[in-house]
Amino acid sequence: MVIKIRPEKREEYKKLHASIWPEVLDLLKKANIGNISIYYKDDTLFEYLEYSGADFEADISILMANPVYKKWLKVCDACQQPLDTRKKGEWWAKMEEVFHCD
Repeated sequence: MVIKIRPEKREEYKKLHASIWPEVLDLLKKANIGNISIYYKDDTLFEYLEYSGADFEADISILMANPVYKKWLKVCDACQQPLDTRKKGEWWAKMEEVFHCD
């Protein structure tokens, strides 16, 4: 997935993720989300994650309803600027995979 970062919030965003809240990590694991990486280049963030559960929509719904996760998103979202080309309802725009090798 991809999203822009507000240039004035770049360092704040990096600091947030350098000391991510332990509760957020626990919630992500409970939602069967792991192996998460966020890369930065030219005010653009690229996120990769792996989902290991059986019902992504259900796990995401539970995660998004959690008050701690909502608070985390509010802080992070203030640093981000969605792409104009994202699909309706997306914050982070999904990217097309053009190559994969395990």
